[in-house]
Amino acid sequence: MDPGLYNYWVVIVLMMSGLYVVIARSNLVKKLIGLNVFQVSVIMFYISMGKVDGGTAPILEDGFEIYSNPVPHVLMLTAIVVGVATLALALALVVRLYGAYGTIEEDEIAEMDDQDT
Repeated sequence: MDPGLYNYWVVIVLMMSGLYVVIARSNLVKKLIGLNVFQVSVIMFYISMGKVDGGTAPILEDGFEIYSNPVPHVLMLTAIVVGVATLALALALVVRLYGAYGTIEEDEIAEMDDQDT
């Protein structure tokens, strides 16, 4: 395996494991953890793509000719903040679901809904 492509393999493994957890588990908290693992893989991908070998911060000084673009890193910082807020909202909804149904298992909640109708 080429060591220059190591970050892509890490991203692929994280992305597929997060997707597997979302699809295979019925526990809502585990699904949220899987979504966060998937999100982390996307953030790692963008950050690794934004790095330029031999590049420095875009501060104009003598002796530097190659600069890294800071925009992908700033966008991913924003994505992290949005992801934390979304996770907090999702966990609050899971707490409300637990209060209403007494469980956080997706199958059991669907079964209870089917019995009510």
